[in-house]
Amino acid sequence: MLIGYLMTLFRDHELSGWLKAVWLIFLFFLPVLTALVYLIARGGGMAQRSQQVARHQQQAVDTYIRDVAGGSAAEIAKAKELLDAGVISSEEFERLKEKALA
Repeated sequence: MLIGYLMTLFRDHELSGWLKAVWLIFLFFLPVLTALVYLIARGGGMAQRSQQVARHQQQAVDTYIRDVAGGSAAEIAKAKELLDAGVISSEEFERLKEKALA
């Protein structure tokens, strides 16, 4: 629980560094009382900050997957190579191209 509060505290961009330090000091010396006070005073933003972190992580994963996969341009280039090699027909190439652009 203490680690969760610490993570939430440091994700809070509305608090200055000094206020974070004060919360941190109280959290170590009076953990239960400070956790309850923090939950009452700053609890509304805890869920929002967690959602922001989750969205940011999902965007990072999506970007990584897109970069590794090469994106639609790489798929079209592979399909063009197959067309030039005679492995697929022009209709199949067009279908693959439409699928990559969708």
